[in-house]
Amino acid sequence: MADKRDYYEVLGADRTANAGELKKLYRKLALKYHPDRNPGDKAAESKFKEAAEAYDVLSNDDKKARYDRFGHAGLQGGAGFANTEDIFGAFGDMFADLFGFGGAGGGGGRRGGGRSGPRQGSDVRFDLAIEFEEAVKGATKEVTLQSSQECGTCDGTGGKAGTEPVVCTTCRGRGEVIQQQAFLQVRTTCPTCRGAGRSFAEKCAVCTGRGRIAADRKLSVNVPAGVDDGMQLRLAGEGEGGVRGGPPGDLYVFLRVKPHEIFERHGDDIACRVPVPYAVAALGGMVTVPTLDGQEEVKVKPGTQPNELLRLPGRGAPNVRSGRKGDQILAVQIRVPTKLTERQRELLAELAVIEGNSIREAQTSSFKKFFSKLTGHDE
Repeated sequence: MADKRDYYEVLGADRTANAGELKKLYRKLALKYHPDRNPGDKAAESKFKEAAEAYDVLSNDDKKARYDRFGHAGLQGGAGFANTEDIFGAFGDMFADLFGFGGAGGGGGRRGGGRSGPRQGSDVRFDLAIEFEEAVKGATKEVTLQSSQECGTCDGTGGKAGTEPVVCTTCRGRGEVIQQQAFLQVRTTCPTCRGAGRSFAEKCAVCTGRGRIAADRKLSVNVPAGVDDGMQLRLAGEGEGGVRGGPPGDLYVFLRVKPHEIFERHGDDIACRVPVPYAVAALGGMVTVPTLDGQEEVKVKPGTQPNELLRLPGRGAPNVRSGRKGDQILAVQIRVPTKLTERQRELLAELAVIEGNSIREAQTSSFKKFFSKLTGHDE
């Protein structure tokens, strides 16, 4: 016993610490050193076992009394753990509730006598609609979450302040009830004490015995630049509050990007259609195009065809992982005027003659080509 550290020292607790203080100190160490959070770390596993053994003794009134009087010698034959499996068995349910999985090392754990230990809060989903520009450039969004949290009046016990819990008569302190179905035994959480193993005769007036109250809270969500529709953000510890002092769950933000009236997203590229006057498409020149940073002048080469693609390198959306930006792609739409001045008509008629066609001949030629393509027969 000489090589064992003092249990109070292990937990970092004073000898006058009450049960609630011991539980908080132990939970902090368990979260830090749990093997599933430190895979392969023997030092962390050793500290985890040490903390679990210390809490097992100090949270038990009889063991604590013997330890306070006689030290480790007072626990010979009745306390401590023989191996890691004993620890995981004794605290299986606590770890399942605390970390969201059964037992350490993925082994599933054993039932440790009810579910009266701390339990992690539930994860929460929140759907967030953002503008197209916010998805590309990033934004900070203020949201209001509707969730529940542990009742501060009764500290989540559900009992009236100043009263003591008694052993639940439904489950007899086990925290679960067993139902026989044919050849199977089905274990479910006790509906009376909700797994605590103990219940209060007088309920808390604020939460009416539930141990939790509804609460709205505001939260700032940082949307990184480059996110796309359907992506998720995970905010650790921002979900439902824990039960009986357990850690909170996580918040999962599902992003929905609103469509833009001009731009479309294609991976990290941003695309839009750009109207180009037919004279500029034929002769070349400059056109003004929209970008997410404002309007910009772009050069169009002579002979540009309908639906031809122009590219602005690095003007797209940043990749949410690498930060590398995509391109902005411009699909050329030849703009044909619907109303012509007399001078424009004269010039176009002159162009038709230069090309060897009258206006009527040009129209007839175009129709023949269209008809041949439609029927598959050459005229």
